[in-house]
Amino acid sequence: MPINYDDNIYEVVRNQERCVNCRVCERQCANLVHKYSAEYGCMVSDSMSCVDCQRCVTLCPTRALKIIKNPNSYRDNANWTEAAIKSVYKQAASGGVLLSSMGTPENYPVYWDKILINASQVTNPSIDPLREPMETRVALGKRPQETVRDENGRLTGTIKNALFLSVPIMFSAMSYGSISYNAHKSLALAAQKLGIFYNTGEGGLHKDFYPYGKNTIVQVASGRFGVFKDYLDAGAAIEIKMGQGAKPGIGGHLPGEKIGDEVSMTRMIPKGTDAISPAPHHDIYSIEDLRQLIFSLKEATDYTKPVIVKIAAVHNIAAIASGVARSGADIIAIDGFRGGTGAAPTRIRDNVGIPIELALASVDTRLREEGIRNDISLVVGGSVRNSADIVKAIALGADAVYVATGALLALGCHLCRSCHLGKCNWGIATQVPELVKRLNPETGSERLINLITAWKHEIEEMMGGMGINSIEALKGNRLMLRGIGLTNKELEILGIQHAGE
Repeated sequence: MPINYDDNIYEVVRNQERCVNCRVCERQCANLVHKYSAEYGCMVSDSMSCVDCQRCVTLCPTRALKIIKNPNSYRDNANWTEAAIKSVYKQAASGGVLLSSMGTPENYPVYWDKILINASQVTNPSIDPLREPMETRVALGKRPQETVRDENGRLTGTIKNALFLSVPIMFSAMSYGSISYNAHKSLALAAQKLGIFYNTGEGGLHKDFYPYGKNTIVQVASGRFGVFKDYLDAGAAIEIKMGQGAKPGIGGHLPGEKIGDEVSMTRMIPKGTDAISPAPHHDIYSIEDLRQLIFSLKEATDYTKPVIVKIAAVHNIAAIASGVARSGADIIAIDGFRGGTGAAPTRIRDNVGIPIELALASVDTRLREEGIRNDISLVVGGSVRNSADIVKAIALGADAVYVATGALLALGCHLCRSCHLGKCNWGIATQVPELVKRLNPETGSERLINLITAWKHEIEEMMGGMGINSIEALKGNRLMLRGIGLTNKELEILGIQHAGE
């Protein structure tokens, strides 16, 4: 038997004095970490299989378990870190590409945390959101070039085929197959009750979710999974996925073991076969080709739905967005490199793309300079973690944000980054029936509603503190932001001043 050089990442620590051998941990762990040993008369653990999902720790009735980082360490080496060494061991043993889930855990700069929000004091007083009106509603789509008012001074311009949101937040693309039926239902229910939208991802739309169509964005990706006329008609908007922040420049892959009967019917592919999306759309090799698809989709839906083009944040993002804005799209969605994924090659996830903060500021500046900012709405995602991130994103130029990982955390995800294994113990990133039923859609939707409601209150508080009473007045208002600990070049790209200026 060959030597396994790869050590376990986590260590399961069991307090045997507290453990009552109830075997809850054994029943709850899809990774088969825990089992009862008749020989020793107690529970034992295989730490090598542990992904630190915290399911056993959370449900242990006597709090007998904890999971710690494996204290075993390799010799210190600033160049050959433990992670780098373990990657070599894995690939030397398998000859395969390393796969990872969720967003990159690498220690790259988080620009949200280096941006501070201004506040009003005396000359420009703050606003009390508890006693004064605050407008958090937004409309996404092409805007009129000129402001037109009637004889009473009321605005008469309209945004054709717009998406109207009660708050500038949407649930980002997560496909049925990569996440469970119950997770999808949680998102659909919450979007409907909140008056926002959720995105199907590239996995088609399950027949049970057609009633939520008014709050659904349907996606057309390179694999065209589940795309047909009824699917396009079902959604409130259509999104063409050109790229994803976690894996720019490559396609998607859903393993065959996740393609059961329902996923097979929804995606319109054979059961048990891998669903592999090509890296490019094989009918799109230019902005002109993209324009052709946009108007084909508009023609197919009688020009009643806005079309979104989703692109990954890469180095020439401003030029790409400028082309997309001229292609006939109504909305551009930009996904930053810290965005999550069900599965991606580790090296691409951790090394390709740029932060969403820099991409957003760059695109907004370019579109304003070219005089076409009103021709397109901007939605951004890629590790939007809280309401402060949302306020900063809007002040940098976004019309709204996409949230995905935050939504999964609200459903119970513990960020164990093993979604690609399909054994999610929380019933989210799995198709195993016994695991799926662990997530109650009604409870999940309530938690999502609570999260977005809390964020809405915080957004109103922060806007009030700035003396701003509407999202529209906040949008692109970079004077309300200041940077701290940033270089002059970073401040220049973000278009903000340093704190103290």
